[in-house]
Amino acid sequence: MRPPTVLEGREVEIRELVPPPRSRWAPHKWLGGRGLRIGEREGERIELFISKVAEEKMRNHASAHEHREVMGFMLGGIYSHDGKEYALARDIVTTDLEASSVRVRFDREAFEGLFRSLDECGFNYIIVGWYHSHPGHGCFMSTTDIETQRTLFGKRHHTALVIDPVNRDIEGYFMDGGDVRERAFAIYWDEYQDPYSSRTVRRRKTHSDPDGVPLPERGLGLPQPFHENGDEGVEE
Repeated sequence: MRPPTVLEGREVEIRELVPPPRSRWAPHKWLGGRGLRIGEREGERIELFISKVAEEKMRNHASAHEHREVMGFMLGGIYSHDGKEYALARDIVTTDLEASSVRVRFDREAFEGLFRSLDECGFNYIIVGWYHSHPGHGCFMSTTDIETQRTLFGKRHHTALVIDPVNRDIEGYFMDGGDVRERAFAIYWDEYQDPYSSRTVRRRKTHSDPDGVPLPERGLGLPQPFHENGDEGVEE
């Protein structure tokens, strides 16, 4: 199995591609009024489009584990249009985790499965960023998050997506030189895709937290898709 390519230190092939049309993307619903500024403010431009499928997988993953953090990679490509670059996050991969309410990392015994998921993703990809959750703590980049971003995801096109499933908040960040800045992003859907259809990520288990404290077994699976009417209830 080959390890994942983060592409830090390598040149990324940037292809010309028209981004999703305005009729097929929208701000994330958790942004509320803040999301209305996307595409409206003069000079605002979207630098990250996340597919509806990828967004649902990340949101479901975080929402299933409201007492400990989760994480994974965002897969996609970097493109250019009218002289402006942007990223498409088409899908995500994750694996078993060692996690607590304030820390998370991949299970050391689960990397083979992670690499297999990358090999089987079904399209040519680069890792355009990563996602992780801060359940109940709000969206921000901690000192550890910033160091991870700087060392592994330091290119401008790399995004750290932070999800707080308890407070229903989500934000994107990137490195601009030595500074962390917020990234404008939107959720897009394919031309013939129902924007309210859902898919769930495969169930993942969490063995223990990084401090060695056993975690309860209850509720380790991921939820079923969210209702089509937009309610946050979980289908039984």
